[in-house]
Amino acid sequence: MSGPSAAAGSGTAGDADAGGAVLILGGTGEARALAALLVDRGIPVVSSLAGRVSKPRLPVGEVRVGGFGGVDGLAVYLREAGVRAVIDATHPFARVISGNAAAACVAAGVPLLRLERPGWSQAPGAESWHWVDSHDAAADTAARLGMRPLLTVGRQSLDRFIGPLADVPTVVRVVDPPDHPLPEQWLVLRARGPYTEDGERELIDRHGIDVLVTKDSGGALTWPKMAVASDAGIPVVVVRRPGPPPGVRVVDAPADAADWATHPRLQDMTTPWQDISREI
Repeated sequence: MSGPSAAAGSGTAGDADAGGAVLILGGTGEARALAALLVDRGIPVVSSLAGRVSKPRLPVGEVRVGGFGGVDGLAVYLREAGVRAVIDATHPFARVISGNAAAACVAAGVPLLRLERPGWSQAPGAESWHWVDSHDAAADTAARLGMRPLLTVGRQSLDRFIGPLADVPTVVRVVDPPDHPLPEQWLVLRARGPYTEDGERELIDRHGIDVLVTKDSGGALTWPKMAVASDAGIPVVVVRRPGPPPGVRVVDAPADAADWATHPRLQDMTTPWQDISREI
């Protein structure tokens, strides 16, 4: 198995050698697992990372860092690089990137699949959580439910919480520094998962957390906070997922995505990508 290589800034690492490659969008754990499976099967892979996280975990195979220039730029890349298929394995809340991928793949006639980890809507205790459709609604709900919230919603959406929680001593956990100035009474903790139930319990107890705010990211890496909050009777506010673009097939296992990318029907490229995606 080959080791990873990457180039930042220009977003062109591996462009010259991407002909016939599978383009994997995203730096999620599912994306890394998929890249490893495809490389093991001898399939050329280019993984594209947005570059928003410092020191990301890199997948095997070729890696490019940076955007494509919107729908038009991605469509041009797909055509010029001769990409055989695109697998959108971005974060469940990367709505803009997923939408751009769907539009670009239609324009370029390239098969597209969405790889997305299962959410938490069917998890133990989910029926008792406060499900909302936006970060604004999450902020309003958190302000109503508690006086010491823990926000684990990512740094890019923190500005949506400042209004309702401006005067509330809020604990924020992020991987990288926040993008926006935050109220002085907020406490910012920087940490990267995976997390443990013991660690989450200690954090919640130490800071007197009385409401947990998160989004339906799914997966096991950040699940311990949900279990600890439920056990402690702490209200949990969860932002629902936006859902994939219309018509895009979704799988939740890297192995299923790898089987799709190596299916013989995918290689003839004579069927519109929507039909290929549904049939395989």
